[in-house]
Amino acid sequence: MILEDEEATTNLGARLASALRPGDVVTLSGPLGVGKTALARAMIRALGHEGEVPSPSFAIVQPYEELVPPIWHVDLYRIGNREELAELGLDTPVDAVLLVEWPERAGPNAWPNTLRLGLEFADGASRRLTADVPPSWQGRWPVR
Repeated sequence: MILEDEEATTNLGARLASALRPGDVVTLSGPLGVGKTALARAMIRALGHEGEVPSPSFAIVQPYEELVPPIWHVDLYRIGNREELAELGLDTPVDAVLLVEWPERAGPNAWPNTLRLGLEFADGASRRLTADVPPSWQGRWPVR
């Protein structure tokens, strides 16, 4: 799927938000500046958050417990080794949605049954989105 501009990314985020269920994990992969945080912000705002949606690069986990479903926005860019993940409690089942940027820092076996989204630069302002869709997303993907 090609996202032509930031508006297309925002629209996709809104459609994704409407399909989210507690316990879902959505990972966002791609190079710096490709729009992972923009897509996460669009989902969080579409669920009704009206305040700032900072990148969780330094906090690592930014919870939005007031949303339905609640969202934990996670950025693993600064994680140096996988042992640090245990301290974050991200392997514990939660009644929230995990939106995880830089999931590759957690290793290839983290979060099975995950909607894995990849973003890469395309022409101009456009981005190419790829999706690895798990069985739990049947009937929800592609989002409309």
